[in-house]
Amino acid sequence: MTLELLAAAGKSFLFVFAALLPILNPAATAPIFLGLTEGASQATRAALARRIAGNMVMLLMGSMLVGSYVLEFFGISLPIVRVGGGLIVASMAWRLLHTSSPTQDSRTELAEAFTPEMARRQAFYPLTFPISCGPGSIAAAITVGVSLADARLSMSLARMGGAVLSLVAIGVLLYLAFRYAQKLLKPLGEAGTVVFLRLSAFILLCLGVQIVWDGASELLRGIV
Repeated sequence: MTLELLAAAGKSFLFVFAALLPILNPAATAPIFLGLTEGASQATRAALARRIAGNMVMLLMGSMLVGSYVLEFFGISLPIVRVGGGLIVASMAWRLLHTSSPTQDSRTELAEAFTPEMARRQAFYPLTFPISCGPGSIAAAITVGVSLADARLSMSLARMGGAVLSLVAIGVLLYLAFRYAQKLLKPLGEAGTVVFLRLSAFILLCLGVQIVWDGASELLRGIV
């Protein structure tokens, strides 16, 4: 029985890791994190990375465990979540695309304005949701949570335990990607980093439009 539970926990760990990591994609969102925290000190960015990783783990854990019940209670469908979340993602990407490159004077002003208190206020919105953990990953977490349920309580607990450990592992990867994003992009130089940030913002915009389209398509199919 113990071996069966361990095997179930291991399978759920790999299942959740494979299902959510490609959607979250910390390496792709790290440049967006840099763009949104322009002017922040290294210490502030490190604290933000730690807080965002923790927020992501808690948000997806809540989505897996009770997300479907919450949506059912308020009468909200997953397509509606996709449409609303996709609009937020697209708006954030649009803002990043039209952000001008800061001069030396503006960098000094941003550094003075981006205080630790300001960082704490932005840690959840927009840095955790929807940039790091968007509607696509939340919808996937809700779907995964439903699939992990089992008639036997011990099996359900084992599967959920493996899923939680997988979320923690993804959180560690997210923290490392955000914490050292500036060092990873340093070889590109300032001009290369700006180009990479613009490309990442454009991809994020396309992703937001795709999420909206997926949700709207499901709604239209329901009407038809």
